[in-house]
Amino acid sequence: MEIEINNNNFILHSSGGIFWQEKNILLISDVHLGKIAHFRKHGLAIPENAIVENFNRLDEIVVLFNPEKIIFLGDLFHSKINTEWNLFAYWVHKTQTEIILVEGNHDIIEQQNHSDLNIKIYQELIIEDFLLTHHPVENDWFFNFCGHLHPGIKLRDLGRQSLKLACFFRREKQLILPAFGEFTGKYFIKPDENDRVYAIAKNEVIRVV
Repeated sequence: MEIEINNNNFILHSSGGIFWQEKNILLISDVHLGKIAHFRKHGLAIPENAIVENFNRLDEIVVLFNPEKIIFLGDLFHSKINTEWNLFAYWVHKTQTEIILVEGNHDIIEQQNHSDLNIKIYQELIIEDFLLTHHPVENDWFFNFCGHLHPGIKLRDLGRQSLKLACFFRREKQLILPAFGEFTGKYFIKPDENDRVYAIAKNEVIRVV
């Protein structure tokens, strides 16, 4: 789905990423690499191929948009380094795209590890009229792109059946990205009258509010 914000055009992709057409920038939030390996290490029965799925989805969206930059809006890696870091390092080298990390609360890996992969780290990033952060920020001067909340929406039909979908959640001056990573969970939101919700339904993004 294509939307316009401050005279700029953005494509909301069903993976949870956003492509900024004028800047040729791909925005992705809350991949939480390493989380699956962490769970498996502690005995949770998660299929090992779930690790590969995150990288497959990253490959697909990068090939589709061919961005000049990828900006991760925090929580790129879930916690301490584990075996998934080696897979990420391999992915960075083969992708050969400038990568920036806006630091999130889970990004506790030493900065040198990112520097070794030529990944620049910021607490926040301002690009023209847009403020890029991990946590949602209210700002009168900039439109805020962020993540952190893993937004989801519950949809009910007349038969009282319900769907629980990840979504992009837009307020007047803010758009919260869904979590990109597998096994990240959702925070279900209740939109106000002026909010907009773009739900991810399989391979589509659909405005539902």
